[in-house]
Amino acid sequence: MSLFARRVFNLAYRFTSEIESAEDLTQDVFVKIFRSLDQFDPAQGDLSRWLMRIARNLIIDDYRKRQRNPQNSRAEDVDEHDYRLQSGDEDIQSGLERSERAVIVHAAIGTLTPDLKECVILRDIEELSYQEIASHLEIPEGTVKSRINRGRIELAKRLREMKVLEI
Repeated sequence: MSLFARRVFNLAYRFTSEIESAEDLTQDVFVKIFRSLDQFDPAQGDLSRWLMRIARNLIIDDYRKRQRNPQNSRAEDVDEHDYRLQSGDEDIQSGLERSERAVIVHAAIGTLTPDLKECVILRDIEELSYQEIASHLEIPEGTVKSRINRGRIELAKRLREMKVLEI
């Protein structure tokens, strides 16, 4: 279950930018899954897809609620949590570089507008298909593609401004 917990936490963190909130959401997801186990039908798909669908729905609902009621909360440093999640086969230098890049990219993603951020995260991080995103967000597939394209362009622009990308 730790693999699922890591995936759920990472998704929650991408949407909240706060370790504590992501941990709370991860716990909420697993409570909801426990309460809904009788609804799981193996004939409809595998357990991991069902679990991640529940996680995405709950996390995105929370994200939308926070967008309607913004609070002045600051993003916490993710270094401590990344340390606990990293595998032991990376050397220290590459691990530090990877961690630094992840923090920078996460900060750049956080600057996107909510609609672009949501689509980019679901496509590029969660690897959902365009159709799955369109169905989940209840918008046309063309709109999803457009938002992803605009989000990627904005993200690349921000990363160039931050001197992460050279071009």
